[in-house]
Amino acid sequence: MTEDGQQKVENGEYKILLVAGARPNFMKIGPIIRELREARDQVAEVNGQKTCDMNWKIVHTGQHYDDEMSHAFFDDLEIPKPDFFLEAGSGSHAEQTARIMVSFEKVCEAERPDLVVVVGDVNSTLACSVVAKKMGIEVAHVEAGLRSFDLSMPEEINRMVTDAITDYFFVTERSGIENLKREGKPEERIFFVGHVMIDNLLYQLQKVNMNHFPSKHRELKESLGKYIFMTLHRPSNVDDKETLKAISGVLASIAEEVPIIFPVHPRTRKMLGQFGIALSPNIYRLPPLGFLESLYLWKDALLVITDSGGLQEETTALGIPCLTLRENTERPVTVTEGTNTLVSVGSLTNEVTEVLEGSGKRGKVPELWDGRAAERIVGVIKDIAQRRRGAKKKVE
Repeated sequence: MTEDGQQKVENGEYKILLVAGARPNFMKIGPIIRELREARDQVAEVNGQKTCDMNWKIVHTGQHYDDEMSHAFFDDLEIPKPDFFLEAGSGSHAEQTARIMVSFEKVCEAERPDLVVVVGDVNSTLACSVVAKKMGIEVAHVEAGLRSFDLSMPEEINRMVTDAITDYFFVTERSGIENLKREGKPEERIFFVGHVMIDNLLYQLQKVNMNHFPSKHRELKESLGKYIFMTLHRPSNVDDKETLKAISGVLASIAEEVPIIFPVHPRTRKMLGQFGIALSPNIYRLPPLGFLESLYLWKDALLVITDSGGLQEETTALGIPCLTLRENTERPVTVTEGTNTLVSVGSLTNEVTEVLEGSGKRGKVPELWDGRAAERIVGVIKDIAQRRRGAKKKVE
């Protein structure tokens, strides 16, 4: 970085830090890493040498601290070992964010990157974007512009703060464009690219479908035949005893008709035990699953019940009915165009019945959810790097 805080490109090299901290982040950087590798190979082939004008490194903040879940995702997504592991761990939002900021500042001081790429809406996204901007480093936000308009959600605050200081906005759906324009962001910095989560989904689906996937749960899947797949982990659903008890009661009733496969998130497992809530024996509890193992199960489910943002999108991409146990969603295209329906505990049974009787929502795949979002993102970054090099040459 120069004394006036502007980035510089040394020896024609443009340095990028890719930040990931939680499971959804890994799924989003995977396709970007594949495209950056391809760009590197293309440069090597053209120039006849193994150097690349875009040098990228991975920063794993360690925000997602469950060892079992993290390792499975690295293996499934073919993500290389991170260049930096910040070991943020658990704690309150303030504690976790502070630890990430302190550690990431040291990485930026050592690396002097030209661009920091953050993804999604977790604490790592906010923490690293703030650090980068205060050091005069440009920030690109993948999955920018999404809004639930619910400030009780920590993720909404992360999204808003990150987008307030971002330089380049990579948007997954048109609602994100409108949100950013309404917030005064310059149109020339907003790029409608599609969704890297769908890139990853389609890439992984090929692997599951083309191979005889060695699932640990193949026998369970085949023995059940027809089943519902479920995930549940948001504080609004699992941290209050009466709420979680009500949900488990409704699920028990549903499971009498159709069995439910339920990989239990560590947070949910902890709260079930703390509250002394026993689930129906027709709800088949599994440990946390890697991405491929999870996909193998939910891709053939009659429907999915979730409170996850990612599954709302992935089920829409594959045309599988999804019932989201939340009051709102920052992914409105999954509701307006896709297969997703927002439900309450009180309406869940009726919505499940409608789907099972064939009268549930039939959606379509949203615009640009075609598996090429990462290609578009890396194309934009290439253009940014070229402009930076051009500006440097003019100065020289």
